[in-house]
Amino acid sequence: MNLDKFLVNTKSLMKLAYPILIAQLIQTLMGFADTVMAGRVSATDMAAVAVASSVWLPLILTIYGLIMALATIVSQLAGAKKFDGIAKATYQTAWIAISLGCLLILLFSVIIPIISPQIGLEPELKHLMFDYLGYIVWGGPGFCLYLVLRNYSEGLSHTKPTMIISIIGLLINIPANYIFIYGEFGLPALGGAGCGIATAIVYWVMFLGMLIYTYLSKHLKHAPLFNQFYWPDWAEIKKILAIGIPIALSLLFEVSLFAVVAIILAPFGAEVVASHQIAINFSGLVFMVPLSLAMAVTIKVGFSVGDKNYIEAKELCQYSLILGLLLAIVTAILTLVFREAIASIYTTDQAVVELAASLMFLAALFQFSDAIQVISAGALRGYKDTKSILYITFASYWGIGLSIGLILGITDWIIPAIGPYGFWIGFISGLTAAAILLAWRLNIVQKRVEQLQY
Repeated sequence: MNLDKFLVNTKSLMKLAYPILIAQLIQTLMGFADTVMAGRVSATDMAAVAVASSVWLPLILTIYGLIMALATIVSQLAGAKKFDGIAKATYQTAWIAISLGCLLILLFSVIIPIISPQIGLEPELKHLMFDYLGYIVWGGPGFCLYLVLRNYSEGLSHTKPTMIISIIGLLINIPANYIFIYGEFGLPALGGAGCGIATAIVYWVMFLGMLIYTYLSKHLKHAPLFNQFYWPDWAEIKKILAIGIPIALSLLFEVSLFAVVAIILAPFGAEVVASHQIAINFSGLVFMVPLSLAMAVTIKVGFSVGDKNYIEAKELCQYSLILGLLLAIVTAILTLVFREAIASIYTTDQAVVELAASLMFLAALFQFSDAIQVISAGALRGYKDTKSILYITFASYWGIGLSIGLILGITDWIIPAIGPYGFWIGFISGLTAAAILLAWRLNIVQKRVEQLQY
């Protein structure tokens, strides 16, 4: 390894990655603020926000994954210096985003009246949950359009606006929550459901903030969005969907796997479910580190591929994987050393703390596989090779990970059932399989594109 090149690439990647990391953490903090502020009203309000969020987040994350295709497209066009194509690709992605945002409103308007009577929740909890969802969906189009402008900016290697606008969003979210939860300024007190209105407002503010930035920024003048308007072009939309849908489904497979395991663990009792949830929640926070690095890798690799500098793209991948593993060593050590203290932040129940701490030992182990698989996937997105990510993640998470988890967790086929530990061993197995297969696929793609250079 060339140390000088590694340090140069590390500095370049971290410059792109750290604003994305801060933005991702702030998004998580917004959800945390909603839950805590609703909990100040009552346990029912907090539960309503938690249940509604578990419905909303997979939907919005799936859309987020689809729109991530734009960063890949923009970075490759920028590398090829085809700046005129960037505006067109952004507009076509915006048409997809508007359609999906409006579809969310339509779906909730049609489905909620149908399914509401069939859901066996306490009346007050159900009422608050559906009110929250009924409010937040109106922010869906705004958030989808914000994601388009975010990926346009990030694809051009400008990630700081994402961080700044996320901070603005958080600063608005907390007072807006207070206003709508408690009914300030003559408004009705909506309890936990008021968080849905606050979040919808934040979504639109973030979109407007990003729109103003993209309009005024001197850094984006070489790829302007506002010189020409583009109506929907179905051929271009189809190309974007071909890249974006596999990314979206891959994200959905990962998010839904953890949700399914939580449901399977329910019969083991509240302590087991709570411990599992603590370990998953903290692991999700740690995962933001390699995920942010992977998003930076997508941008850098995409630019190099667009510039037809395939050697540079390959070196970026190699150095980013080394950096990812070094960061995983740090986060794994911190997780191991402070696992009991971390678990104690979530709960004062000593039995839950001990079980959560033991699960976090396993969580520390899978951080290495997680870093390799997510960075490899980010690199493959840079090459526009997204279908392979879909196939590999589905086979690894659901085929290998869940199967091993079920066998070890709830059957006596190999060893006596070990409950949540079995599922976490399954997570490690699935992530390790994904890491091996995605790294293998990345090597194949790199060899193919290198042949084009000679």
